Amino acid sequence: MKRLRIVGLTGQTGAGKSTVSEILRKNGYIIIDADKVSRDITDTNKNCLCDLVLKFSCIILNEDGSLNRKKLANIVFSDKKNLTTLNKTIFPYIIDEINRRLEIIGSDSDFNIAILDAPTLFESGFNKQCDAIVSVIADKERRLSRIIQRDHLSTADALQRIEAQNDELFYTSQSDYVIENNCDPVELISKTEKLFSEIKNTLSPDIPDHATAQ
Repeated sequence: MKRLRIVGLTGQTGAGKSTVSEILRKNGYIIIDADKVSRDITDTNKNCLCDLVLKFSCIILNEDGSLNRKKLANIVFSDKKNLTTLNKTIFPYIIDEINRRLEIIGSDSDFNIAILDAPTLFESGFNKQCDAIVSVIADKERRLSRIIQRDHLSTADALQRIEAQNDELFYTSQSDYVIENNCDPVELISKTEKLFSEIKNTLSPDIPDHATAQ
């Protein structure tokens, strides 16, 4: 019986994980976007939203009772304890929904591999369910520039988000593969396609100990 293989895709903010994810999507891989799952849950799961209000108060809500993501982000990225509280509160809901979607994907005989795009893959513990893990990393200055441009943040706010995350070693030491994204978009496409072709061909039953896309 076919078993769905799960490849965890993670990395530092601004490193280019979402770009890698989009490259894979265009190459026919099925993607589960954990950030989108999180947004879906906070939009539709009242129990989750209530839990967040209990932890952070009604200040995180808009006038219509929906989640004000900007206010919540300001709270959690300014204090690592708050970020930990957020993760502990929302992770169980996210993991349940990801597992539900994986079960649906696994029942489709057309799919052998699913890519889980998850910035907090390790923090959630979902890395233990992955057959292989790929981390995307990049130099701090490149990441800073990308975050400022992507999210329209000030330099101070962008740096705050970078400092709220774990360092590069945290990702590389726990990953089977690493993509270094200090390059132009064309080179990143080439790196990504080459690496995931290798993963696709070798992901059963033994996974290589470590590889880096140079």
